[in-house]
Amino acid sequence: MIGKQLTDSFTKNGHEVIILTRRPQKDPRPLVIQMKWDISSGFIDPEALVRTEVIIHLAGANVAEKRWTKRRKEEILSSRTESGRLLVKALQSNPNKVRTIISASAIGWYGPDHGKIFSEDMPHYPDFLGETCKKWEESLHPVRNMGIRLVTIRIGIVLSHEGGALREFRKPVQFGIAPILGNGKQIISWIHIDDLCRIFEKSMTDTNMHGIYNATAPQPISNKDFMLTLAKSMKKFFIPIHVPAFALKIALGEMSIEVLKSCTVSSDKLQQTRFQFLYPSLEAALNQLNQPTTNN
Repeated sequence: MIGKQLTDSFTKNGHEVIILTRRPQKDPRPLVIQMKWDISSGFIDPEALVRTEVIIHLAGANVAEKRWTKRRKEEILSSRTESGRLLVKALQSNPNKVRTIISASAIGWYGPDHGKIFSEDMPHYPDFLGETCKKWEESLHPVRNMGIRLVTIRIGIVLSHEGGALREFRKPVQFGIAPILGNGKQIISWIHIDDLCRIFEKSMTDTNMHGIYNATAPQPISNKDFMLTLAKSMKKFFIPIHVPAFALKIALGEMSIEVLKSCTVSSDKLQQTRFQFLYPSLEAALNQLNQPTTNN
């Protein structure tokens, strides 16, 4: 979802984009080339490194797609860390002109807020997602010893036309139900896809950016207010219905911890780089995302 929009934006600005994939094909889009990598065998087409100045690392199995079995949790972790280690090894072993790596991470780094506001310097929370984010970020740390600028973007809940969380939030509202999860007081730290892609683009061009940045809108919102705002923005008749925590635990298993967790994340560090959000409030984001035509 993020990669598609970034590719469209970069090519519109005349940049060549190389997509690493296990099954490369001739890409019909101008300035887009697909080249092979295979994480399981440790292979990257060396030509990709020779032609690349910036690597944007977005690889990783979808956290919310399946129930968190032991096998799925291993897949979520390894898809992030093994791909990072492969990039490091390839850069150490092959001639290249890479000057910047921008890596995705997630606000899963942080635990429940208990009234705190999380900033980038706070330690990771020792649960599954916290440990996953820690190992994910650490997998790329060796590039800093190669003189490569490393920027890590801890991403909040992404709102987009193309899928992801917003599509799931909208489904029950279409049938007149606005589900309030648990007590509804848990804070959601979200971001519009356009702002997120602009953060990646700024990270590419602003050489003063180093280290970790939270990618969340400056106005996080409670689950209850999120769902009521969404339902009103869709101009649908709806009935708010509370979904008790125990029902979510039965339906989602361990993943319910994340759904019920309150996570208030600060974007102050990002704003200090003079980044300005197009969609700082949920109302502004939904107004754009509810338009009949998409510009994503």
